[in-house]
Amino acid sequence: MALDEALLENAATLGQPVLRFYDWTEPCATFGYSQKIAQIEAATKLRPLIRRCTGGGLVPHNGDWTYSLIFPPNHEWAVLAATESYLRTHKLLQAAFKEIGVETELADSCRRPKPGECFEGHELHDLLWNGKKIAGAAQRRNRHGLLIQGSVQPTGDWAQTIWQDFLSQDSPQLENMPDVRA
Repeated sequence: MALDEALLENAATLGQPVLRFYDWTEPCATFGYSQKIAQIEAATKLRPLIRRCTGGGLVPHNGDWTYSLIFPPNHEWAVLAATESYLRTHKLLQAAFKEIGVETELADSCRRPKPGECFEGHELHDLLWNGKKIAGAAQRRNRHGLLIQGSVQPTGDWAQTIWQDFLSQDSPQLENMPDVRA
């Protein structure tokens, strides 16, 4: 996640959007920059705990599909309202899932989770599968651009097969994106 922050700080120099996928070397959890570490430590047994530079709640990382989108300050996404860039991100994920035969829906309202726990409830425009949140994201905007960090929490029989297939081949949709590997 430190690389995401570095990419955001250099987004203007990069001059184009960056899409990055990554996974975790061990199970852990991340939490938003405004959350209090003492409250997070009390709320979960997950360790290690890592603070994100974006907002949002507590996100478990243990087999999830983690991604980041970084936009330079002059890109159309960087000037959108936060709700609009959040909606666009989840519409793209929804279209990708539809392409592989997995029907999802965008949450049309909020269902508040336990305090701080991102995937125990859902926010407006989160991606749902069978009524359960499977994708969420958090954002950070500054003069350098926009960073969106997201997690897809795989569920159901389709999840592992799809992710492994995706990672094992070159994706033509990503051909023009810069390759930034962790």
